[in-house]
Amino acid sequence: MSEVWNLNWPRALGGAAISADFRTAAEDFVVDELAFPEPSEDGEHVYLHIKKRGANTAWVAKQLAKLAGVRPLDVSYFGLKDRHAVTTQWFSVWLGQKPEADWSQINSDEVSLLQFFRGARKLRRGEHAGNRFKIRLRNVCGDRAAAEKVLEQIGGGVPNYFGEQRFGINGGNLDLVRNLAEEEGRCRKSEKAFAMSAARSWLFNQILAERVTIDNWQQCLEGEPQSESTGPLWGRGRNLASGPQGEIEQRVLEKWQAWCNWLEHCGLKQERRPLILRPEAFRFEWQSDDLLLEFALPPGAFATALLREVAQLVNVNSDT
Repeated sequence: MSEVWNLNWPRALGGAAISADFRTAAEDFVVDELAFPEPSEDGEHVYLHIKKRGANTAWVAKQLAKLAGVRPLDVSYFGLKDRHAVTTQWFSVWLGQKPEADWSQINSDEVSLLQFFRGARKLRRGEHAGNRFKIRLRNVCGDRAAAEKVLEQIGGGVPNYFGEQRFGINGGNLDLVRNLAEEEGRCRKSEKAFAMSAARSWLFNQILAERVTIDNWQQCLEGEPQSESTGPLWGRGRNLASGPQGEIEQRVLEKWQAWCNWLEHCGLKQERRPLILRPEAFRFEWQSDDLLLEFALPPGAFATALLREVAQLVNVNSDT
């Protein structure tokens, strides 16, 4: 039987004073990748700038591999982009000495090729500058004045939670973690990658939620190993946090020791992630019963971490 996972982490800026429909159409969620790959005429890779609607990144990558006659591993990108959205992003295809494909064949109702050129290296996850978002929340209900008080605080930062999509439909990826970490179950290699990501994200969110509850999530506590407020992405190695901060993290993770041990045995290296997510160029505008939001986020950040501070979202479609 599937575990019921509580993915409703505490809000930090006063609570969502409004509710709104989210992603009722793909055009309600527009994402443009902030990336500028350098061209190289004699490069063995081809960089393709692609606009997609209602298609996920992995599916587009498979179509490019098929078109070029290469392995799926020879196609790469900076990051996954949502399916229920209109997005632009870059892909790289390693051709080596293979002839150039007719890239225009990728065009369809879901995919449009914007430009392409040769490059010298494979695009790698997280190496882009970030993503720019334009989001429309429809049919807003509730206290707009209270919502504006929250909106005016957004530029100062929101809790940097991992979004619900990281945990799978109804937390299914967390069910998989529990099976692997606590019951020594087995799974496919691809499933294990999702499980590791979900486990690290879950543990991070538990610590961040505790810091939000205590109301010190924006503070560098004694024992903070970096120059900003952070939390652990669990893996091998000693937790660098000490003192009061280390005590909080140890207390929160105590009930999740089986998960911590499993992640260490998976070979992941322990890292740190900021607790504060600060959007750039944040602006909002009311348009009749809709709220339009525009902002940019760094790689690895979730727009839903910002949106959840503003509104209770309904009709959510968030698979990638």
